Amino acid sequence: MNTFSPVIAAKALWQMRVKRRPFVLSHAINSRCNMKCSFCEYWKESGSQMELEDVFRLLEEARAFGILAYNAWTVEPLLREDLPEILAHAKDLGMITSLITNGLLLEKRVDELQNLDYLSVSVDGISSYREIRGMEFDRILPGIVKAKESMKNSLLLNCVISGKNLDDIEELIQLTRELDVKISFEPLYEFGGIGNDTWEKLGIRDMQKYRTVVDRIIEMKKEGYPIINSYTYLKMVRDLKTEFTCHANDIILDVASDGSIENCRVHREPIGHVRDGIANVWEASRKKRKNVSENCSKCLFFGYVENSLMYNFDLEVMRHYDWM
Repeated sequence: MNTFSPVIAAKALWQMRVKRRPFVLSHAINSRCNMKCSFCEYWKESGSQMELEDVFRLLEEARAFGILAYNAWTVEPLLREDLPEILAHAKDLGMITSLITNGLLLEKRVDELQNLDYLSVSVDGISSYREIRGMEFDRILPGIVKAKESMKNSLLLNCVISGKNLDDIEELIQLTRELDVKISFEPLYEFGGIGNDTWEKLGIRDMQKYRTVVDRIIEMKKEGYPIINSYTYLKMVRDLKTEFTCHANDIILDVASDGSIENCRVHREPIGHVRDGIANVWEASRKKRKNVSENCSKCLFFGYVENSLMYNFDLEVMRHYDWM
């Protein structure tokens, strides 16, 4: 069963292109994590999180504003005990639900995710997983297998390409075919708040090897492996070029765990707060969001790039980007 129908696609276009409002609510659902990855800045921030009643109001207001998709992510959604209630409320409002997790609690909690449409698990390698994430890949594999058995729609593994997993990429792609799941790729983004020593260890430095690996990803997509990225995007990743117009802050309403509304996950300066009202913040920030987008050097987060290209009706991306 695929939740994303032509009717939903038409509603998304009407919402974004005609009403000029976001289609996705991306919600940083809590401020805690059970991993301490050196390349991540989110778990290092100690902040508050919205109470359940406040999240319900956020969902209701977002749906009234025309938003049709709810994505729960960061720092680790499965640490939030009331997650099933939140997903159920979003579904009751008629929203498509998705979740991004590190997978560590997936085996334990997957049976509680009946109201989840799409699941993405962050998996950066197999043999390289320990060096990148600090534990063995076997810790999360049972949860992935169990989730695959219970999910109605395809499960997605998202791999961040770094200097540590270049030798691991092909084996990981082969595993996705064995597991009958999909996989997406994006290059490591070197956030400014992380020390240079981390990027020297994890950053992409051997460019020749890196490009060879991404070329192999492109070849394996052509061979029919379940890689969801478009060829346009993968070529951008290979060349580390950001030749696109970013519409991330036109498509996505980005809400932090404390209720702050942010421009995007790179430009995290708040543009308002949910207590001010989504419609009010959206209209008041229109000029600022446009200015940020026009002056941004742009990232290569696949969700931002692929959906921005879709927003501009890029035919190759519309044909070969296969997330939904």
